[in-house]
Amino acid sequence: MATTPKPKPLTGQELLDKVTSMENVDRKEKARACGYVTYTKNGQERVNLMQFNNALLKAVGVDLDASDENGSRGRAPTFRVSVHKNGNLLIGAAYTKKMGLKPGDEFEIKLGHHNIKLERID
Repeated sequence: MATTPKPKPLTGQELLDKVTSMENVDRKEKARACGYVTYTKNGQERVNLMQFNNALLKAVGVDLDASDENGSRGRAPTFRVSVHKNGNLLIGAAYTKKMGLKPGDEFEIKLGHHNIKLERID
């Protein structure tokens, strides 16, 4: 059984133009008209509203999946850490990466009144 190739959903300016031209149509119909439809194994149509909404956001310049300047997609460091139940104080990879530290770098720990200062040993 041959299947016809599924057309690619509209993106970018083409998507914006199509949606703008359909201003009096509900969102589900707009998504369908722009190609954001899949079919289940038993042939039922499924409109992919989430993909449609994400494509619209991207078309207007909002990328929800954007990475930070280093290409990382994780959380941004808050520069706050807490002591673990076992008494260890862990400095995460985000902090060491931001400081340009490499495995084997050594520090001297200096205790202040309400702080801990790490001084790199050259």
